[in-house]
Amino acid sequence: QELTFLSKQEILLAYKRFSELLPKEQRENACSARVPKSRILTLPELRANPFQHRICHVFSTSDDGDDSMSFEDFLDMLSVFSDSATSDIKSHYAFRIFDFDDDGTLDRKDLEKLVNCLTGQGEESRLSGAEMEQLIQNILEESDIDKDGTINMSEFQHVVSRSPDFASSFKIVL
Repeated sequence: QELTFLSKQEILLAYKRFSELLPKEQRENACSARVPKSRILTLPELRANPFQHRICHVFSTSDDGDDSMSFEDFLDMLSVFSDSATSDIKSHYAFRIFDFDDDGTLDRKDLEKLVNCLTGQGEESRLSGAEMEQLIQNILEESDIDKDGTINMSEFQHVVSRSPDFASSFKIVL
């Protein structure tokens, strides 16, 4: 409880939900088991999230690169997305989720993927090349303080700090 933003009751509920994602024969040892990414993605909170794969990737500590989750990983994810988590914590993880190539910066490719996730992949909702370029240019003008063509963690957190609705929109409810 001291390591999360969750109450004892929320942790117990999280354990129950985590256990239910495991096959029956593994439920007794849920604390040492790993839930495959495919099962994590069945959670209603993630099923419709356009960043579901990135969320699993960022919170998974799997050495196999399969984005499976331990109970601790699962708790970390729920904790960050809880109402009680601080804006700094939420923005830190949002940055990591949006950093598709895991290089520590949001470059044009990351921003394009981010916009495509938010607008949908369908032809009717996709932005034209010119619209995408203009939007990315606007994002960089607003966010790229050192003008190096990318957004680093501190620049991202600075922009988010000026967005009061950010923390409330970045959540998963137990």
